[in-house]
Amino acid sequence: MHDRPLQAVGPPETESAAPPSGEADLTIEQLAHETGMTVRNIRNHQSRGLIPPPDVRSRIGFYGHEHVARLRLIQEMQAEGFNLNAIKNLLGTDRGGADWLLGLKRAVTTPFEADPAEILSAEELTDRFGAVDSKTLAQAQKLELILPIGDGRFEAPSPALLRAAEEVMSHGVPLAAALSVAAQIKRHCEAVSRAFVKLFLDEVLKPFEQAGMPEERWPAVMESIERLRPLASEAVLAVFQQTMSAQVQDAFGKELERRAKRGGGRR
Repeated sequence: MHDRPLQAVGPPETESAAPPSGEADLTIEQLAHETGMTVRNIRNHQSRGLIPPPDVRSRIGFYGHEHVARLRLIQEMQAEGFNLNAIKNLLGTDRGGADWLLGLKRAVTTPFEADPAEILSAEELTDRFGAVDSKTLAQAQKLELILPIGDGRFEAPSPALLRAAEEVMSHGVPLAAALSVAAQIKRHCEAVSRAFVKLFLDEVLKPFEQAGMPEERWPAVMESIERLRPLASEAVLAVFQQTMSAQVQDAFGKELERRAKRGGGRR
């Protein structure tokens, strides 16, 4: 942003003018109030060509729904880390392109729907998991099962994981042993996640970029990105079910065979 005042493009606007009927009925001051921006910033965006000029009537500029939508899009893109030059380039090529790119970034960065984080006191953790030594507590924090937030309280980013750990313990498994397995699971899941992301980057996004990012292919790319995580989850679950069944059958089959041999000949 520039520190010096910038001249508005087009005739001056005044707040005292009575807004006429129709869609373009906001003065620049009213537009600023509607969007939560300052008049100076709106004029700055207008001078950069980020928003179209107002509808001028009787030497007064009026703004409408298009200007509100455009300014809100600019705000969203700035919040996502785009600078004004990048925003201008995107808006200058195609408004839809900016919308699609913003949607793409949201699809990539928006987390899975999950239970809201749970806040627990140290006493509540002790009630659920018993006395936990400092080493095990540090391991739980490293795995982000719980995170200290001060005042003797902890945040559980994934209450489902916390419940799973609690249930595993109810079957006689020590918490330290459960966390050791959780660390292995996390490492494997990180590798699987990297593989799926690389697959989509190499086979979906890169070819799209090499083709010049044609507008008609944006919807298909967006759908692919939005489906990336659900598809990965479904694939991982399907493979896990197969491998888990095989491991259980193998382990218990061997155990039954061992017991049968040990008990052979007994009457």
